[in-house]
Amino acid sequence: MKKIYNLQNIDFLEIEKSLKAGELIIYPTDTVYGIGGVISSEETIKNIYKAKERSFKSPLIVLVSDVKKIEEVAYVEEKNREAIEKLIAKFWPGGLTIILKKKEWIPNIMTADGDTVGVRMPALNIAQKIIKAAGGLLPTTSANISGEKTPRAYDELSDTFKERVDIIVDGGKSPLGTESTIIDMTDKPKILRLGAISIEDIEKVIGKI
Repeated sequence: MKKIYNLQNIDFLEIEKSLKAGELIIYPTDTVYGIGGVISSEETIKNIYKAKERSFKSPLIVLVSDVKKIEEVAYVEEKNREAIEKLIAKFWPGGLTIILKKKEWIPNIMTADGDTVGVRMPALNIAQKIIKAAGGLLPTTSANISGEKTPRAYDELSDTFKERVDIIVDGGKSPLGTESTIIDMTDKPKILRLGAISIEDIEKVIGKI
């Protein structure tokens, strides 16, 4: 039976049990609504792709509940450590996804067989609690069928997509309402997608890109 929560009746212990059992969740973040599931189950990750009708060539990102979780999933290499730490100090929690070299245990299926992974800590308390319920790491992508409009509020979720998950959290409207900016920090800093954080703001922190 589908579990639907709002901010008044949300049960994080129940969500933790459901996620650990391999169920999928639609939930609000500070940027847009996401779909996620536990990182420890390749089957769950496959189901995220199936629900989204997404190509396995498009990687998922990992949302973390705490900055300390980064080094569980990725290497923060010395050559860029100072710049990465400055970005995290300025923009996390918030709308910046940082691409780093992934740890070997991260399932290849969620990184499109690549050797990097995108990591972000959202600036929304309910999202952080949901990620914590999943063990502090939550493979995520936007909660829409590929090619369709990205939902920035609960009312924008498609009924078809909602039928494809087990848990739905109604958190109203996402505060930022725009996708995260993605920056690749594996080598020379490179913006892969512009979103909630501007290039100008990033350059104020780490210099010219």
